[in-house]
Formats: sequence, C-alpha cells, structure tokens
Amino acid sequence: MTAPDERHIRLSVRVDSREERAALEQALLRARAAELTEVRRREIRLVAGYGDPTTRESMTGEGQAARLRHAMLDRLVAALQEAAAAPTQDGDP
Repeated sequence: MTAPDERHIRLSVRVDSREERAALEQALLRARAAELTEVRRREIRLVAGYGDPTTRESMTGEGQAARLRHAMLDRLVAALQEAAAAPTQDGDP
C-alpha cells in the first residue's frame, strides 16, 4: 500500500464565469498582499529591536508563519493563472 503524496493537494472550485474567476484571483491576490504586509511589519519590528528576547522569538515565529502563508497563496495564484491559461472542454470560463 502506497502512502498518499502529501506534496500535492488537488482542489476543485466551481467557477461559473470569467467574472467569478477574476474575483477569486483578486481575493487571493489581496490575501497574499495582506500576508506580505504582515511579513514586512514583523521584519521591521525585529530590525528595530522591539521587545524583549521572548517577544522577539515570538515575532520571529509569527513572521515565519506569515512568510509560509504568503508562499502558499503565491502557489495558489500561480495555479489559478495556469488553469485560466489552459483550454477548457466547453471553452469557458
């Protein structure tokens, strides 16, 4: 018995029109931008020396988590754009 490939997750999202696809892409781009803002905010706080060592350690962990969320959203946006470029059976969306 083989173990499932945890490196790939297949998602299926119903998208009924080009407008819905554009809205989904915009939502992902906004979420990605929000995570990037969080990454930069944490990095600025660390560089500026805010907090005691325990607080700084926590900020480092939170910054790493925000970087990971940003990277995952980036992958989702890329997959959506790739899917949009691929021909569909019915020609839409």
